[in-house]
Amino acid sequence: MDVRIIICGLGRVGQAFVGLLIQKDKDLKKRYDLNLKVVGAVDIGGAAVSSSGLPLEEVMAHLKKGGRVEEMSGFGKKGLTGKDVLSSVPADLLVETTPTNIKDGEPGMTHMRTALTLGRHVVTAAKGPLVIRYNELKELAKKSKVKMMISAATAAALPTLDVGLSCLAGTEVLTAEGILNGTTNYILTRMYEEGTPYKDALAEAQKMGVAEPDPSIDVEGRDTANKILLIANEVFQGGLSLGDIPVEGITRVTPEEIQKAKKEGKVIKLIGKAERKDGKVVASVAPMPLPANHPLASVRGTEKAISYLTDTMDRVTVSGGKSNPVGAAAAILKDIIRIYQN
Repeated sequence: MDVRIIICGLGRVGQAFVGLLIQKDKDLKKRYDLNLKVVGAVDIGGAAVSSSGLPLEEVMAHLKKGGRVEEMSGFGKKGLTGKDVLSSVPADLLVETTPTNIKDGEPGMTHMRTALTLGRHVVTAAKGPLVIRYNELKELAKKSKVKMMISAATAAALPTLDVGLSCLAGTEVLTAEGILNGTTNYILTRMYEEGTPYKDALAEAQKMGVAEPDPSIDVEGRDTANKILLIANEVFQGGLSLGDIPVEGITRVTPEEIQKAKKEGKVIKLIGKAERKDGKVVASVAPMPLPANHPLASVRGTEKAISYLTDTMDRVTVSGGKSNPVGAAAAILKDIIRIYQN
């Protein structure tokens, strides 16, 4: 089966996805009967388009040399926007990997709205549009009878949604608890295991590239809030918005609190939690002291994990998954395979 793809965003995740298409091409055809062709690749200055499919190895070589897609000979179109390409190039699916923008969701919002309105599947790694307009986009997908898949936006390679939606089918999910941010878990692990002060652990994480130069979205709990919001809305059908979620990060966690918890046989972790309570779905983000036998207590370093409590399967926990562009790209590829397997 031929699948024509338009990619919007050729940063680290977008390029990792193109690399996977090259690497996995034969396997995708053999195992899944999928011939994935990129007919449009859009970035900030323009696009490269080809109705028969772009030569991906040439695209990657061009980008690695510092070139821009709009400069590619025979394919480049300067100034062409994502909306332009989606509106003019026949395609089956949008892969959205533009930078996350929590303020207004752009440009991903426009890309996703356009694709869904035109009856094209959407697979996205961008959290912004989903956090701001989840219900609207979900309704658009339903109206157009297409899929909107968001695995890469909810902890990248960690299969948070696959477990909650597929593996636990037929159960009632009562609670979801997750360590959904590798940066904060690394810092808390260092504070717990070595007694490292928060500021020193953060500086260490930044030096290693684990934390961004501006780590506020991570350490203030906002990244975890974005992810638990999407899990609550997908798995619990919560219909929540960010304003419904109280958020506390790790910036005020002291070594004394860490050591006190340690003496009590507990470990403090930043937990995103969603649950059914008094007939409603509620969610929160906060540092929590977990008992040693809790399945999330042993999740160390930059590892992430999700733990679901159900009525009939009891507790199911999954941890691991790459927290890098390749992991996010792999989640995108997985979602595409799922669309066409179903």
